[in-house]
Amino acid sequence: MESETQRGITLIELMATVAVFAILLAVGVPNLKDFYKNSLLTNAGNALTASLNLARIEAVKRGKRVTVCISADGATCASNGGWQQGWLVFTDSNHDAAYDPDNEILLRTHESFNGQITMTGNGNVSSYISYVASGQSQLVNGAFQAGSIKICDDRSGSLGRKLVLSQTGRLRLDTEVSCP
Repeated sequence: MESETQRGITLIELMATVAVFAILLAVGVPNLKDFYKNSLLTNAGNALTASLNLARIEAVKRGKRVTVCISADGATCASNGGWQQGWLVFTDSNHDAAYDPDNEILLRTHESFNGQITMTGNGNVSSYISYVASGQSQLVNGAFQAGSIKICDDRSGSLGRKLVLSQTGRLRLDTEVSCP
């Protein structure tokens, strides 16, 4: 008589597999959420750094002032709010840190981060950053421009980023910045 072998899994094996999967899922999902949020912070810092580097390079190349300003609508500069609203990069022919579509060239726009993060500039970099032909950052009144932009999300602790602008116009992106 031939023996019949049964194929398949038992209920106990299935329950053990589901239990292991549930444990892995419980451990992995929070880490994925943190990974996603950290990626957003890094992306925001890198996007603003790229736009500021573009402005500096264009100011030197063109021999004229180029400004990056906060813009909520992608067409005009905003005087309040954070950099998370988005920004414009443009040639600033009349040195007023306000985009004039009739006389100035729009080089780049960046859209809002849709409330996922905050990007708050202090002092001289709260609403715009301008570069002159020498590559230095300079306020509309001619003084050197320096400061920092803090990039945070809804978490607290040393998880944020900070974009630091020196008086010479150089940028540095710091990590492990304390957020509220």
